[in-house]
Amino acid sequence: PPVLYWLGGFEPEDEWAISIVGTRRVTAYGRQVTDELASFLAHNGVTVVSGLARGVDGVAHDAALRNGGRTLGVLGSGVDVIYPPEHRKLAERIAAQGALISDYAPGTQPDAINFPPRNRIISGLSPATVVIEADKDSGALITAEFANSQGRDVFAVPGNINQPQSRGTNMLIARGAHPMLRPQDVLEVVGMQYVQEERAARQNLPADAIESA
Repeated sequence: PPVLYWLGGFEPEDEWAISIVGTRRVTAYGRQVTDELASFLAHNGVTVVSGLARGVDGVAHDAALRNGGRTLGVLGSGVDVIYPPEHRKLAERIAAQGALISDYAPGTQPDAINFPPRNRIISGLSPATVVIEADKDSGALITAEFANSQGRDVFAVPGNINQPQSRGTNMLIARGAHPMLRPQDVLEVVGMQYVQEERAARQNLPADAIESA
């Protein structure tokens, strides 16, 4: 995007990030997996990126915050216009412990046509996108398509073949997405399993630019 607006703080450490997306009609299974993944990422110093929507997105943001992690919410409106309205408190917590991000100018109201394009930012902010639950026409699959086109890894959580919320994720796996069988899988594939150690090493690097390189 030519311009990005944000509310909160965008930190260098946010380069270690994983995007989590999924259906608004999340099941108990999807909620549990989302909570476990986002909590695991937060404990390992990895920023959680999502879209502040109902369902999987909201669970991911909340779990990251509850576990002391950073999280970025990418909006389909201006950063001063929170949608859905019941996520206003959650948005305030995100801005205090991460950032709200949008390529729409402040004051822009949420509109159905705004949300598919914003998904390219969700996928673009991290080297991997995890789709927790999604039907075959879910917007989360648009995010997966953007991730593929950007050269990012795509993970999908396997689910019940008879559940609508798992049709899209199972289809992604059939088409070559990584199946996420445990949270560690994501960090191992993208090489983030040693984020805490790498962060400590960077803090102790010499000030000399050549030695740091």
